[in-house]
Amino acid sequence: MTRDPEPAPGALRWAVWLLRAEGVGLALLTLFLVYELFAATATDLLSALLVTLFAAGGAVLLWVIGTALDRRRPAARAPAIVLQLMLLPVGYFMILGGLAWLGGPLIALGLLVVGLLISTATNRALGFDTERA
Repeated sequence: MTRDPEPAPGALRWAVWLLRAEGVGLALLTLFLVYELFAATATDLLSALLVTLFAAGGAVLLWVIGTALDRRRPAARAPAIVLQLMLLPVGYFMILGGLAWLGGPLIALGLLVVGLLISTATNRALGFDTERA
């Protein structure tokens, strides 16, 4: 498959970079959860395993979606937006739980990436027609 000779717009490049950074962050969280599986006394091993698998799956999914957007696959934009919108309730409940220092930036990150993904430059790069005939 050949790449477009035209470079990706800045908004799309930033969105891809941020999605991949989120994937790396979730992979690091997964490593911590794996450590906790072995080091901590589990009261519910099945739940601990499921949470760890969920984090690992999320990390892989974020990386794959970032790669698909880097290759300018328009179908990858909707799942990326859904994943970013999921950060809003997570951040909100973190703020309610006393973790505003983490919840606030998560909300801002989600909104930033959504904004980058729906920008005019990204629409054009992904082949979405923003002008009606």
